[in-house]
Amino acid sequence: MVTDPTVTPGATGTLDTVLEAELRRLAGSVPDPELPVLTLAELGVLRAVRLSGPDSVEVDLTPTYTGCPALESMSTDIEKVLHAHGMAEVTVRPVLSPAWTTDDISAEGRRKLREFGIAPPRTQRTAGPVTVTLGPTRTGISTGTGTGTGTGPEHQPEPVLEPEQVQVQDLEPSQDLEPVRCPQCGSADTELLSRFSSTACKALRRCLACREPFDHFKEL
Repeated sequence: MVTDPTVTPGATGTLDTVLEAELRRLAGSVPDPELPVLTLAELGVLRAVRLSGPDSVEVDLTPTYTGCPALESMSTDIEKVLHAHGMAEVTVRPVLSPAWTTDDISAEGRRKLREFGIAPPRTQRTAGPVTVTLGPTRTGISTGTGTGTGTGPEHQPEPVLEPEQVQVQDLEPSQDLEPVRCPQCGSADTELLSRFSSTACKALRRCLACREPFDHFKEL
């Protein structure tokens, strides 16, 4: 069992408070399985750690989205760390409300992402809902109508999509965000190459100043 020799057990609640803080630090130090450059504390998914007995603890963990496949791995890694530090029983509970957003990533986490070559998500709001916009599943589809005179893709008319061809693509905040800056050179002159990169939470962009491609952790 983890103890702090500077704390007197006779002080009501004091020992538990110090122990819970230490257990939270240990649980928060677990690396994110998809982005190991970040810890769970820096990612902002660790919500609470509570003692439920002398050697048992409950951990509240909020996934980055409902059904996140990494949740099981996060839970297992937390259990291993806390078991190794004296907790015989570790219960990790998924907590879906309040929902996680990229605003929960700490300043240190954003710094680490940038150093790792990933543009961190931009802070998008302080409170309130996010407006969801609809977009086409594909672009550049020729409908055979319109006023285009050339034969290349740039001359093709914009497609008219049926309702079944439209889906939710991204969560777009209702207010303007600052430009996505290149993590290599800091330029704000970047372009989107793909809405999805190595994981669903990242988009692939390219810097038009240094010409380097990079991942952008999308806002949610």
